[in-house]
Amino acid sequence: MTLGTLRRLIRGAARWQTAALTLPLVLASVSPASAGPPFLTDDPEPVDYQHFEFYTFSTRDKAADGGTATLGPAFEYNVGALPNLQVHLVVPYAWSGSPGIPGTSGLGDTEVGVKYRFVQQTKAAPEIGIFPMAELATGNANDGLGNGRTWFRLPVWIQKNIGAWTTYGGGGVALNAAPGMKNYAFGGWLVQRDFGERWTLGGEIFANGAQTVDGTQSTFYNVGGYFKPSDRFNVLFSVGHTVSGAGHAIAYFGLYWTGGPASRGDEPALRDANLP
Repeated sequence: MTLGTLRRLIRGAARWQTAALTLPLVLASVSPASAGPPFLTDDPEPVDYQHFEFYTFSTRDKAADGGTATLGPAFEYNVGALPNLQVHLVVPYAWSGSPGIPGTSGLGDTEVGVKYRFVQQTKAAPEIGIFPMAELATGNANDGLGNGRTWFRLPVWIQKNIGAWTTYGGGGVALNAAPGMKNYAFGGWLVQRDFGERWTLGGEIFANGAQTVDGTQSTFYNVGGYFKPSDRFNVLFSVGHTVSGAGHAIAYFGLYWTGGPASRGDEPALRDANLP
């Protein structure tokens, strides 16, 4: 084995380790969408029947050791395929890098899922839904752009609206059989409030178990919200950091459009959870 070959193997192993440590977290922060964009915690509210949502966004995860994983531009599309049922797709361009190693970029792992609300909200009771997702291994794991194998997240989410306040949360399990990865539990809870017609601000606590065989549990705080110039266009943003476990700083910025048949007069039907 030549010295040049050895160096290439070492660089490849380091890139894969960076991807293994950071990419699952970045993907978790993507899914509203999502993890209820722009948050990690998601909600049970599907897109209204025959309506759609489209996001273009970017996420960034910087580890304490200087390694970074970035998605962007990334694209998310959700459509109300049936009453109480939403079909979900995220296609990201990914960037990966760590100190002393040349960065790489390319197509990341593609996310597909179905959100189904099986309990409707009433004055006394919350709504409840499931949002199973598959992270398809379309990114190159050797370049730190993907997981290497398709993996899955299986959560249950609960939500209650009280006037200008909305709170939702829940959790589930992730099933990841890629080399160096492991199954883990995750969950979070969020509270947000509308401030007039243009602003919604909120905060969350989100935790997940160790994602790698030698990893540790992590707990995050995250704050952010929505600026709503119009009913059909919103600007989304959030920033956060770990409060326990391996150090990570995370951020999300996105643009959102919605459309579909008009309802409630000339107003489009919007998701109660995020865009009242």
